[in-house]
Amino acid sequence: MMEKDSRLRIDKELGVIEKIVPKVMPTKSEVSHYTNELTGEDDIEDDYKYQRDNFYNLVEKGSAAIDGILELAKESEHPRTYEVAGNLIKQVAEVTEKLGDLQEKMRKLKEVPSNAPKNVTNALFVGSTTELQKMLKDKLEDGNN
Repeated sequence: MMEKDSRLRIDKELGVIEKIVPKVMPTKSEVSHYTNELTGEDDIEDDYKYQRDNFYNLVEKGSAAIDGILELAKESEHPRTYEVAGNLIKQVAEVTEKLGDLQEKMRKLKEVPSNAPKNVTNALFVGSTTELQKMLKDKLEDGNN
């Protein structure tokens, strides 16, 4: 406690007290609840939106953290803070890459139904090889007459 008082007196004498940035308390983030029931196409879209929102949130928080750690690194000039800043930048870049991958996957998911064949007809013969040969022979004879 005594150390804190002496620091405050020194800070006051140096005029540093006024420059201290007030601590910003994080706001409560909304927690969305989901149901375990699958409803089809809506689930895919909802999951996509949820994942996309989470990626955007991570990128925004990561960017704010990068700003803070870079400021700290400049002030302290300590190699470890620069290492942490580099790792944080790399992680934010990976999240943005995952966001791009998510976009690509959704695009492919939406393309699949349009590329699928509209009518599929399979001719299937059920019978023995003797019956098949007889049927083919009859068709050949009908085609010649």
